Formats: sequence, structure tokens, C-alpha cells
Amino acid sequence: MTRINNGSPVIPLPETLPADGLSRWSDLKNIIPVSREKWRQLEKVGKAPKIIRMGIRCSFQNNREIHRWLADPLNYQVEG
Repeated sequence: MTRINNGSPVIPLPETLPADGLSRWSDLKNIIPVSREKWRQLEKVGKAPKIIRMGIRCSFQNNREIHRWLADPLNYQVEG
């Protein structure tokens, strides 16, 4: 475990994606096996989960949909 200058331990972030909630691309980039641009293209044609926009510079992905996509990326289709 690494220590900060004041001696308190640094707790590493988990490498797994929670089942519920929302995640930003920075949380997903090590989990999703494609580039950010390819992910955007897949989302545009319905082959990846829809991006939830909260503003011009703030967007999220639904973790449940990410897990669904990761389970079968070739056959994934956006529901609804």
C-alpha cells in the first residue's frame, strides 16, 4: 500500500465496474476494449449503450447496460 506525505494510506480504486449506477468514460476506458471514438460510433448506430448527457461536457453511461454489452458485444442491441 502506498502512503501519502502525511503518512495516511492510499486505498486503490477497484478495477471492477459496479452493477448499478452511472460511470464516465474515464471510469470505463480500462474496461471497454475499444477506443472512445469507436465507442461513440457504436452508440450512434445502436450497438453500444446510449450516452446519458447531463450537459455539453458531462456525460455518463448506465452500468447495467455496460455489463449487458460486455456479456455479448457482437449481438448487443439498444432496447426500446
